[in-house]
Amino acid sequence: MIKFILNGKEVASTAEANERLLDILRNEFRLTGVKCGCKEGECGACSVILDGKLVNSCMVAMGSIEGSSVMTIEGYRETKRFEVISRAYASVSAVQCGFCIPGMVLASECILSKNPNPTEEEIREGISGNLCRCTGYNAIVNAISIAAKEGKGLW
Repeated sequence: MIKFILNGKEVASTAEANERLLDILRNEFRLTGVKCGCKEGECGACSVILDGKLVNSCMVAMGSIEGSSVMTIEGYRETKRFEVISRAYASVSAVQCGFCIPGMVLASECILSKNPNPTEEEIREGISGNLCRCTGYNAIVNAISIAAKEGKGLW
């Protein structure tokens, strides 16, 4: 039994230690905002926040998360910070197909948590692990800049 905090609630999984966090989140916990893109840690579609850091859940073995805190987009969307980021993304039409957006939003949170007033270069670096197949990077960068301004004091 692997116990951890998932979106603010204590949970337990009977997963094997070598199973991927990505698969357990999607299949056992039915959290489908965590997308399966590449299974190699390259695309960021499966991004979650693990103990305050953005990680690719396809690269995380269940045996390594005992006692850890995992936040998915489903948990994050219940926060005030999500409201600010969501409005900012909508204001500049930063969402196209939407596949990358859960990972991009969680990357946005991690960028702003680390630096509430990031430069464009810092934002681009912060989202560099997340691929957008619709080439929406400029709008996403603008959205994060807007969220930083509109969410002053939240981060």
